[in-house]
Formats: sequence, C-alpha cells, structure tokens
Amino acid sequence: MDRIFLSPPDVGPTERELLLDAFDSNWIAPVGAHLDAFEREAAAVCGVPHAAALSSGTAALHLALLLLGVGPGDTVVVPTLTFVASANAVGYVGAEPVFVDADAASWCLDPDLLAEELAERAGAGRPVKAVITVDLYGQCADYTRIEPLCREYGAVLIEDAAEAIGASWAGRPAGSFGAAAVLSFNGNKLLTTSGGGMLLSADRDLVTHARKLATQAREDVVHYEHTEVGFNYRLSNLLAALGRGQLRGLDAKLAARATINRRYREAFAGVDGVDFLPDAPGGEPNHWLTVATFDPERCGSDRTAIMAALDARSIEARPAWKPMHQQPLYGGASHRGGAVADRIFATGLCLPSGSSLRPDEQDRVVETVLATLGA
Repeated sequence: MDRIFLSPPDVGPTERELLLDAFDSNWIAPVGAHLDAFEREAAAVCGVPHAAALSSGTAALHLALLLLGVGPGDTVVVPTLTFVASANAVGYVGAEPVFVDADAASWCLDPDLLAEELAERAGAGRPVKAVITVDLYGQCADYTRIEPLCREYGAVLIEDAAEAIGASWAGRPAGSFGAAAVLSFNGNKLLTTSGGGMLLSADRDLVTHARKLATQAREDVVHYEHTEVGFNYRLSNLLAALGRGQLRGLDAKLAARATINRRYREAFAGVDGVDFLPDAPGGEPNHWLTVATFDPERCGSDRTAIMAALDARSIEARPAWKPMHQQPLYGGASHRGGAVADRIFATGLCLPSGSSLRPDEQDRVVETVLATLGA
C-alpha cells in the first residue's frame, strides 16, 4: 500500500524544463536570470513591487526584523499558535517574544487581545516594537483591524505569510501587508523550491539591503570588503527556476486544495464533534492544509487515536501546531490568553491535503476516519 503523505511536492514537466534550462546555462549559484525572474514573478503574485529570494522563510523573518530596527530590549508580539520559526527569529535579533492567543473565528492572531497587549505595554512605558502576524494554514489574519492597531501604537507590522501564498484578505493578496512580509517554499508548502523563502516589501531600499545582507554583506568593490555583519541566505538560481515552474501552476494547485478541503467538509458534515478551521469572513484562504478538530466527548474518539488509525493504513497526519506558550523553549515567556490555541492543539489534526492527492486516496482517508469514529 503506497503511503499517503500530508503535503508532498507537486512538480511536473514545467519545473523540469526550467530546472534544465538553469542547469544548462551553468548559472547554478545564487545569481542568475531565473533568480531575478522568480523575485519579479512572486512579487507580482503578492501585489508588491520588491522581493528578495532567500534560503528559507526563517531567514526572511530574521532579515525583516533586523532591517526594521528590532533588536535587544525590544518586545515583539507573536501569535502563540504557530510554527516555532516565527518566534525563534525574534530571538535571533536579541528581542523578546510575547505570545498572544488565536481568534476562534480564524485561528490567527486575536485582534482584541492584541489591542489589550499593545495598550497595556504602552501605558507601562514599554511599548511593543513589532507585531508578527501569521497567516495560519493559509488563512490571512484580520488585517482590517490589526493594521490600524499597529499604526496607533507605533508597532512595526511584519506578515508571516509562509503558509499563505495565493490567499487574500479584503481583496489584498497574502504577502502585501505590513512593512515587510515573508513566504516559505519549504518542501511541504503549497509552492516549493525544495527549500527557500522570500522577503517582500513595498520598500525598495529594505529589499536591496536584504539582498546585500543575504550575500555576506559584501560591499560593491572589486575585492571582498565588509562594513556590516552579513549572512549566507541567498537562494540558488536552480531552485529559483523550480519556483518559477511552481508559480505557473499556482491557480491549479489552489483549485485542487480547495476541492480537497470541500470533500473533507462534506464527508464529515453529519458527524457530531468534527469541525474544521473556519473560513474567516473577509478572507480567501489557500487551503494549504485542511485541519479538522475532533471533540472526543462528542465524536467518540480523540485526535491521537485517529492519527494512529491513519498511520496504520499508511496515511500521514499531524497534530495542529503546539502553542508557543506550551513549548519548553519558551516556558518563561509572557503570554496573553491561550485557551483557544490550547483547544486547537488538543483536538486538531492536519489531514492529507497535497494538490496531487487522488480521489481514491482521499476516500481512503475519509473511510479510515469514519471507521475510527464508528460513523
């Protein structure tokens, strides 16, 4: 029985053609025509004028924080319901993360709790320096409310859209919010370059400086000269070629994941205690992963038992993100709220959602879950 993976890469002849073109050109280092084109094309998809292709979304977050002046002694609000990279990047620049709970209507950063945190810290003379939003599982945060809050309290807004390319909020694409935004092209993302990321911004100087820092901050002189600390964060021309091929198939991948999401919702619609990540009003998600919640008191089985049953039939599934305030790494960090994120982690399960998932494979997932629930 072939294993069904959670979100495997979906590549085809277009990616192969562009990869071979990059290979045959002999431009396989982190410079070349495909790299330049990938930046332009990804920026256009996200509705911003400038982008720098980097080795990971985490690298993009690091550079965004650094270039926006976040440093030692600063406080940065981060959603507690996220992947650890969102928080770790704050530590890279010596700042302190403060975790804020999710909104039950979107699973993204709760604007009401954010307002409380910003007001309390401003009133105490310890204003928040930056806010990182996370467009969780491909659903955008409520930028209609979050952007004005950041302006009111003078906090820099950074959009972690690592999971959200192709999504939108109020008609604006993911990747277009804040002073800077980041994407991830990790192997399990909706679009992948095997590994990679991108920093996006309307600020040309910020992106230009990011490219410099990503190439060890080498000065534009004939010899190797450096006036600031840099990093080895640039993406290769080969991987950029792969990314260009992935971008050309974006609409098809979005449609496939939406269809898969709809199929799961229909299959479990009549089962008490089974719910899904809500589609937040005002947003259009990209359905990167379909995440279901299983209330054991109502549906008769818990997340762990369902995951074990899926694994027994060679189907990969994963728990929802473990909140940062529960992580041993951040045991001493400040947090506001947490009950919503705790519930999602305790009951949430990511189901196979890859755009190449066949109907018969999805049937296998559905049948296994229903059998485990006794439905």
